[in-house]
Amino acid sequence: MQTFYQFVITYRGKLEDDDESLLAEWIFQDHLFPKYSTSYNEISHYLEMNSPFIHALAVFDTLWDVYNDQVKGNI
Repeated sequence: MQTFYQFVITYRGKLEDDDESLLAEWIFQDHLFPKYSTSYNEISHYLEMNSPFIHALAVFDTLWDVYNDQVKGNI
């Protein structure tokens, strides 16, 4: 199973930064991010304590929905 970290880093490196790519870059650079987690609660709690920008949690929720759909095979 793909972890959220493996999923989200695919959003890095866009020519024009958007919220998703900014969050992905921050996660990539953060060595304490729970890279092997597939738990919404664990990752959400981590971001609540270490949010890189004001609406990072909303961006995470959006990306989590896409990740969850991919894991379930809906995409």
